[in-house]
Amino acid sequence: MTQTSPLFNKKKYLSSLKLSISSFTTTSTTIPIRQLFTPKTIEKPCPNNNQQPKPMPKLKPTSKNSLSKTQQQQQQNLVSLIKSSTHKPQLHQIHAHLIRTSLLQNPTFSLQFLSSLCFSAFRDLRYSRRFFSQIKNPSASHYNTLIRTYSSSNSPKEAFFLFKEMRQKGLKPDPISFSFVIKSCIKFRSLFRGLQVHGRILRDGFQSDCLLLTTLMDFYSSFAGRDEACKVFDEMAQKDTIAWNVLISCYLRNGRTRDVLMLFDSMKNESVCEPDDVTCLLLTQACANLGALEFGVKVHGYIEECGYGSALNLSNSLIAMYSRCGCLDKAYDVFKGIREKNVVSWSAMISGLAMNGYGRDAIVAFEEMQRMGIAPDEQTFTGVLSACSHCGLVDEGMEFLDRMGKEFGIVPNIHHYGCVVDLLGRAGLLDQAYQVIISMGVKPDATIWRTLLGACRIHGHFTLGECVIEHLIELKAQEAGDYVLLLNIYSSAGNWEKVTELRKFMKEKSIQTTPGCSTIELKGVVHEFTVDDISHPRKYEIYDKLDEINQQLKIAGYVAEITSELHDLGAEEKAHALSYHSEKLALAFGVLATPPGTTIRVTKNLRICIDCHNFAKFLSGVYNREVIIRDRTRFHHFRDGRCSCNDYW
Repeated sequence: MTQTSPLFNKKKYLSSLKLSISSFTTTSTTIPIRQLFTPKTIEKPCPNNNQQPKPMPKLKPTSKNSLSKTQQQQQQNLVSLIKSSTHKPQLHQIHAHLIRTSLLQNPTFSLQFLSSLCFSAFRDLRYSRRFFSQIKNPSASHYNTLIRTYSSSNSPKEAFFLFKEMRQKGLKPDPISFSFVIKSCIKFRSLFRGLQVHGRILRDGFQSDCLLLTTLMDFYSSFAGRDEACKVFDEMAQKDTIAWNVLISCYLRNGRTRDVLMLFDSMKNESVCEPDDVTCLLLTQACANLGALEFGVKVHGYIEECGYGSALNLSNSLIAMYSRCGCLDKAYDVFKGIREKNVVSWSAMISGLAMNGYGRDAIVAFEEMQRMGIAPDEQTFTGVLSACSHCGLVDEGMEFLDRMGKEFGIVPNIHHYGCVVDLLGRAGLLDQAYQVIISMGVKPDATIWRTLLGACRIHGHFTLGECVIEHLIELKAQEAGDYVLLLNIYSSAGNWEKVTELRKFMKEKSIQTTPGCSTIELKGVVHEFTVDDISHPRKYEIYDKLDEINQQLKIAGYVAEITSELHDLGAEEKAHALSYHSEKLALAFGVLATPPGTTIRVTKNLRICIDCHNFAKFLSGVYNREVIIRDRTRFHHFRDGRCSCNDYW
């Protein structure tokens, strides 16, 4: 027998149940209520003064008007009892009684009971499906309840099969049915079945249901169908805030981050619906990805104006945004303004300090967090280990890795080990880094091997680099960037035969490298540059300014770092090839388009090369500018000819 919860008052519960169902049982002898819910009494007929049992009267479908007030009250009592049952033993007893009294076929009770099974804290899908199978003629509402449950479960495909079964039985799906079956298609990644459902929506005439169309937008965006999502959005008669948020999320998910900023302006200008806190959360993520500080400040102002400033999730997101824009002062101001800081707040601040090169400050923040009684989580340790990695704090990093399990009971994951491999690799301890990967308790992924490959490039260890490439090939995860790193290793060692061989291999396999791209924001507009870019409307001015800057920096002692050029060229040709990298064009535009003394902020999609790093250092000193460059892994704050990374990146 199943043991009931100690909070479950069985006597009181059974009395309530007996009272609520008394009108649905007709026996001349009162049977103890406990006997009604034993397996034997379900299988055997109940006694009736030692005579043959009378058959249980079948409940005819009745309207609410045909029921007496007493019957209506008792029916409501039973429904309320089902709703209030939160433990399995309670529901088992009610289920037994529904079977015995044939009330299971009454949709009023069966639907409420199915809902209780599906949406209770202990949700049991097998039990729910078994109960559903006992209903002879399930309604569309029964199907919707089960479809909804499966759509958010580990078996989302079942929701689609139930949807098909529903239609085969002649039941017409409604917007609720369509909405949850689309969500199931998203979860089990079936574009084809989702397209089938979309076709059925059009045939059944639900193309004007805004909530349903919003779900369709989410479906297309999850399959990188940005154009299809936009088409659904354009066809909506009334666009509410939720629809706008889904469209913004679609652009974010598909890498169209710059367009998100324009959508925010369009949303405000149309004045049909105002951006809400979710919109602001998405906008802060977009600004963080782009490094669009000016636009981020604008969004922050809107958050305060609308009274969302006290929302903890928005404050945490603002800390991350300002940190990723290289503006730690503003990040810290937001952090200070939070009254009740949680672990996410502290982790965001620690990670912000780490990525901007303030490793020891990140460790101090971690210690202060502990003094405040906030327990660190996995993300906190990712930030702390990253801080140690960026600042070369090998001993401290290994100590934190050890403390994770011993002191805090946190098992290191792949991200923590990745930080440790990066820490050891940058410090030149390549063999030790390799041993960490081989011996760690989780399976190595492509990212951690690439981290080690990057360290091989820094230290010119091409033998280990070739070994790492082999591991990536085994994982079937090798990318163009991996071969570029290997090219860097070979070219730095002057092994041009290997460079030629690898380039030939890449050409035969049609391996295309990702072009370098740098962005700079000016007056809320994001300007994008690639190597040798001639697409900007001020291209002639930019190139003239860049030539002028090069002349000034050479006078100050700047010399091109020709090892950054991977082609087998002469020194002069290599220096010329390095002259027009994307970050140099962005910096030249920054000097051209902003007043003297203005901070220049550039975001790069790849790791900054040694030559461009040296270029930025000299520029900051000669032109008396603070230059902040965010590359793929960290920030570089250049001031007075120095970088915050201390040339360690």
